[in-house]
Amino acid sequence: MNDFLFYTLAFALLLGVLIVVHELGHYAVARLVGVKVLRFSVGFGRPLALWRAGRDGTEWAIGVFPLGGYVRMLDETEGEVAPEEAHRSFNRQSTARRMAIVVAGPLANFALAVLVYWVVFLHGTEELRPVLGPPVAASAADRAGIRNGEQVLRAGGEAVETWADLRWILLRRMVEQDSIELELIDEHKETSVRHLALQEARNPEPGQDPIGVLGLRLFQPLIPAVVGRVEPDSAAAAAGLSPGDVLLAIDGRPVESWYEVVRAVRESPERPLRFAYQRDGKTLSVEITPARVLDKGREIGRIGALVADSAPTRDDLLVIVRHGPLQAFGKAIEETWEKSAFSLRMMGRMVTGALSWRHISGPVTIADYAGQSARMGLVRYLQFLALVSVSLAVLNLLPIPVLDGGHLLYYVVEAVRGRPLSDRYLMIGQKIGLTLILMLMAFALYNDFARLIPG
Repeated sequence: MNDFLFYTLAFALLLGVLIVVHELGHYAVARLVGVKVLRFSVGFGRPLALWRAGRDGTEWAIGVFPLGGYVRMLDETEGEVAPEEAHRSFNRQSTARRMAIVVAGPLANFALAVLVYWVVFLHGTEELRPVLGPPVAASAADRAGIRNGEQVLRAGGEAVETWADLRWILLRRMVEQDSIELELIDEHKETSVRHLALQEARNPEPGQDPIGVLGLRLFQPLIPAVVGRVEPDSAAAAAGLSPGDVLLAIDGRPVESWYEVVRAVRESPERPLRFAYQRDGKTLSVEITPARVLDKGREIGRIGALVADSAPTRDDLLVIVRHGPLQAFGKAIEETWEKSAFSLRMMGRMVTGALSWRHISGPVTIADYAGQSARMGLVRYLQFLALVSVSLAVLNLLPIPVLDGGHLLYYVVEAVRGRPLSDRYLMIGQKIGLTLILMLMAFALYNDFARLIPG
């Protein structure tokens, strides 16, 4: 399956699940309080598929434009209603019931996030340990004095167990503070405290990773460039490489680690490379042409030589994070709450100008991340699904007319005034809300294409 089709399917599945869950929230509460549902639609516009089901003959539809959905309820403000069904109209319900129907969509997305996080924490995830690599020269990490092989124990007073923990803490803290204290332990078991400046990572260029801007990198163990095994019928075998050969240089450039060998070979499909190597105390050389192979949709070079077993063990670099049922549930709620609060803080700082609007992502970026996470496995895909579900819930609760939060605002005003707003004010609110949403979509799409076409 090519990348475009794979990414499209991953995005379509993610979007479909989020929309269905959101609209099912509205639908379920509407039915619970006795409101008649006329149509449940995934997507807008002309239906591509339409069928009726249930005692009310509810229409179930799939619209031609898939970015959203809706639940249409019986409502006297939108058309004639038979007298015998008037009590089942949305507009006849109490303010509290209408608010419950509206808020049920975002709450369903929050509930989905909690459920997904619970499953993930219960299943367990294989995570990278927070062991730091050599910092980027002249970066904030370099200025802080961070060295290769140091492991982060605490960041800003919070315990750090995995690389993902460290990333999340840094992302949260950089929104509101200029620096963070890192407690580190080195290979000699000596601890130290470093202060990492965060300001320069607040507004990265499109496509830049904020953590990368800080100059932080994962641990890079020095793996000697020693051949461990040679695959039969490979380019390396044809050239005469043998287990135990020590690679010294490629095209005249010295190599100090196996990573440099891999990088040079991957970047040279079907291009001859001159390898200098040592065997039994003698320095020899041979020309090897890497075969062209397809790896995750990208053409790379491969010679069929594998490294000797001198790398750190998986236990040195990875940790399994798993929780029991109750602990996992508590952790899922905490994760959902933290992601929601972080989203609100980010939005607030973008409104005040403290953060750039370049942080907004549109459908193209979400589709890209959906495909990338799916490539990494089901657990990563589910984690991304939960994250987007939280973002969707938070976005829908914003007090913007045309969103669920805007309708909630109307009903709060109605409850305070004792009567609904006039049609004139509702119409003005709809126009303002639609304008804001279109502006938001424009920013998101601009950022999408800025990431695709840097510069």
